[in-house]
Amino acid sequence: MKKSFDIPLWISVLCIGLFGIVMIYSASSIWAEYKFHDALHFFKSQSVFFGIGIILCLLVSKIDVSFWKKHANSILFCCLTLLILVLIPGIGTVRNGSRSWFGIGGFGIQPSEFAKIGLIVFVSKYLSQNQKELRSIRKGVLPLLGIIGLFFVLILLEPDFGTAMVIILTLISLIFISGVKVSFFVKLGLLGILGIIGLILVAPYRMARIVSFLNPWSDPLGSGFQIIQSLYAIGPGGLLGQGFLNSHQKHFYLPEPQTDFIFSIISEEFGFLGVLIVISFFFFLFYRSLKIALKCSDLFSKFLAFGLSIGILIQATLNLCVVIGLIPVTGVTLPFFSYGGSSLLVSMASIGIILSISRNR
Repeated sequence: MKKSFDIPLWISVLCIGLFGIVMIYSASSIWAEYKFHDALHFFKSQSVFFGIGIILCLLVSKIDVSFWKKHANSILFCCLTLLILVLIPGIGTVRNGSRSWFGIGGFGIQPSEFAKIGLIVFVSKYLSQNQKELRSIRKGVLPLLGIIGLFFVLILLEPDFGTAMVIILTLISLIFISGVKVSFFVKLGLLGILGIIGLILVAPYRMARIVSFLNPWSDPLGSGFQIIQSLYAIGPGGLLGQGFLNSHQKHFYLPEPQTDFIFSIISEEFGFLGVLIVISFFFFLFYRSLKIALKCSDLFSKFLAFGLSIGILIQATLNLCVVIGLIPVTGVTLPFFSYGGSSLLVSMASIGIILSISRNR
């Protein structure tokens, strides 16, 4: 039955998106003035992307869910092609030591962000069409893990460990709710732990992040610098914070605070109240999306709504854990808040698909 989409979800995304843009201005104004002689540089760029994101979200919400199921294989192939192309020198652009961008003018497009949606759509289709085969790990689950593993390796080659982990955790969550035996996930978890240890050992910069996580003060001006400055921002926040625009850490202490560590600035300026608003938003988004998924009669729509929403929640959780020092630095952005066009557009497109599902459930 067709009807209007989920209005509470839409309004919450608009409100938090606007809050995110305001915080990008606050977090980046000092750095932007120094680097570009324009305090509004990052604010204007993100505002443009948010405007495009709103239009994209509304357009996607009008696309019938059957479109995604029909073209899931083609979408996945396009994402795979982009991930291969970005690794080719001369085509992909290196930023912060990672070849994960296509440079277009002054903007960059990150194909690994779009691979999130492509993989969730494909896995949702696979799980909805192969319920009987999933009873067999060898016939039903391993072929799917092979495809996921290929994308995981390509993203690691960039390298972008944070995005790769978000994708893996999201898709494993999807497979988990499909009814695969719990014992399989225990074995997969043990294998994953060994794999993560191996990846850390072969990359010195990852080991440095582990050391700085365990003891940031072992290298306070190097690998431990970001987390120390982040905690210095969060600490004085108190209940209501220092006040809007009154952050001290954005004055060249916390590197590029408008990106991965924007939550630190929110905590410093708005205190526990700001923290509560941000966390409540992500839980409300997941709650509304889960409610939409449970009311769907179509199995593909159920998996798709859950996958997209749990992906956003997992990414937000990883980012917040990094910022408060619970896990090592991963480079994962905070959805709807961190500066970055690709991340914002993908998040808005994801919400658009969920709204489409709520319209057609």
